[in-house]
Amino acid sequence: MALTGDDISRLYAAHAPELLRYFARRTLSPEVAVDLVAETFARAFERRADLHGDEAPGAARAWLFTVARRLLLDGLRRGGAEQAAVRRLDVTRRPLDDDEYDRVERLATTSLLRGQVAERLATLPDDQRVALRLRVVDEHDYATIARTLGVTEQVVRARVSRGLRTLRDHLLPQDTPEHV
Repeated sequence: MALTGDDISRLYAAHAPELLRYFARRTLSPEVAVDLVAETFARAFERRADLHGDEAPGAARAWLFTVARRLLLDGLRRGGAEQAAVRRLDVTRRPLDDDEYDRVERLATTSLLRGQVAERLATLPDDQRVALRLRVVDEHDYATIARTLGVTEQVVRARVSRGLRTLRDHLLPQDTPEHV
């Protein structure tokens, strides 16, 4: 039997904080993280027939994280997280107040994570650090970075990929859902 609205509510109660941490650590934006959690559960509700309540324990969590990962990747491909759930449900979104913003940052430990990223970034080889900074911080496309550095786009992609992999491997415990 497909999940009911009540099942989705129970999943929200059980997994929303974990999903909020997941999104906040990746986007480094509490507002975007909140939007992505809302969109994840809106999509889960829309697709509740895809998962049955009688499946193995942990299946619902894995399914939610699959929805979340796809949503995050889709948002990144489009250049940012859209507020599709808010628009679809015709909800007026109010901005987070200072306490809510701080709570999301504490939950995601983004201030600690920022420091760890900065420390680890400083230890990367110069070519990877420069390529990562140009791509992620300055948001240049690969072609522009290649011209700037005098290398091919493939070289830039490899440097960015190696740098991101090194950061991920040193910053995320191996047993987190992100490594699954």
